[in-house]
Amino acid sequence: MAAPKAVSSRARTARTSKRADKWSPASTQKFMERLPSEILIKILSYLDASALFSISHVNKLFNQLANDNALWNKIYVSEFGKDKKREPKCLDDLLLEMATVGVQDRAAGYWRRLYFRTVGACDMNKWKKHLRLISRHTGLPSQTERVLRNLHTTWELTATDKSGHEIIHELSWSQFCETSVTLCWSGGGRFPSYQQISTLQLHGVRRIALNCPGLKKPGWRSLMAKLDMQTLTKSAQVIGQDRLVELKLLQPGIIIGVWRGQSSLAFVMFTLHFHRLVERSTQGSPICPYVEPIFKPPFDDIDPEYGLHGYQLHIALHDTVCEIMSGSFSHLFCQRTQICDGLIQLTAIRRTDLWQHTPLSGSITLPWRCEALQGAVENCCIMNLTLLEEYKKPFWCVSSPVSMELETTSVSYDYDGEHFLVHYQDSDGQVKMKLVLMKEQKRFFLLSLVVYVTVCKVNQHFSRDY
Repeated sequence: MAAPKAVSSRARTARTSKRADKWSPASTQKFMERLPSEILIKILSYLDASALFSISHVNKLFNQLANDNALWNKIYVSEFGKDKKREPKCLDDLLLEMATVGVQDRAAGYWRRLYFRTVGACDMNKWKKHLRLISRHTGLPSQTERVLRNLHTTWELTATDKSGHEIIHELSWSQFCETSVTLCWSGGGRFPSYQQISTLQLHGVRRIALNCPGLKKPGWRSLMAKLDMQTLTKSAQVIGQDRLVELKLLQPGIIIGVWRGQSSLAFVMFTLHFHRLVERSTQGSPICPYVEPIFKPPFDDIDPEYGLHGYQLHIALHDTVCEIMSGSFSHLFCQRTQICDGLIQLTAIRRTDLWQHTPLSGSITLPWRCEALQGAVENCCIMNLTLLEEYKKPFWCVSSPVSMELETTSVSYDYDGEHFLVHYQDSDGQVKMKLVLMKEQKRFFLLSLVVYVTVCKVNQHFSRDY
């Protein structure tokens, strides 16, 4: 009699197991997939944009259903048709077009894309007014960081090797300062050897604010820089090193940290100036950068020194942690007789004027961090320069790491200490700073600051012929 009881027990266990399987998540999912598409669409019609976007990542069936034009058309009209403040200007035209072209006659996903584009445009219009608040101290929009954060803007770096393989790297960390932002991507073994990298592309990425934890939210990419690494690495300038990394300046604003004794990348660092940074990060296309509108000052045929006076300079030195020095200088000028070697000289701090000499609040070092490692490269920092012309418009903007070199021939009777020179140069001009390290006070003093602008840049901007 024991055998029949055992068989009966196994039968009950099997039935119980079948009932449990019937209500398991997998069986529930299969049950949902067996429902007619009309019923599933009806169920999805009760979801908002965030939930509908999230459910599109479940599987192919739900991705197809969640992109249904009728669902997104309903969300679009319900959100933008009631609130006149957020209503896009083209809504009336869209409603008229809907009367002639059926909603479902559009290509799949049309209303989903239109919804996210409209949300993005409304958010941009909302925050655009904050960019009109100009700082008298810097001459730049004072709310740049706030606008970028509220537009959910980030940056991505795409590395392409010689075989054409692309890897998109998410931002490791960022540091906002008064007039710039420093961006860093750590290697962590994901970067190929820098000698094997063909191109590097920097994209600004703007995401839509959706409540979708764990999902990459929809957004747009704006190309900001495309670097030919094969050419740049040949002419790269070593600006400093510590016991772990060597810093190579590829071009102004871009450095790579290379592990010493190796060819692998520790990190890639960009410094971006705030001048039109919101537009450059959000309004370009994935393959084409944002084009800045050209400002043409009114022509002046009376003033013989037009374009040589009325400049205002804001300059700051900082590292990846804190600010070292910041100052503004107005009424800078250069006489025609002082133009030399194709450069216009604008002196902000004179070596002979002791009252102009400025103390620095910290040492000249550039800290870095990469995964579990960190260090600091001495005699390096980041320089942010904003030169405004007489109409208070940005004329020359620079944000770039710079290095400091010891001056062995300098003799000073005013200061007892080592003298250093910081020299920056690009196609638009040069910056020369002289500093001294006071031994007793153990701090730097800025003794001289001179900005040189090319005559070509001035002639092109002011329609002159100096």
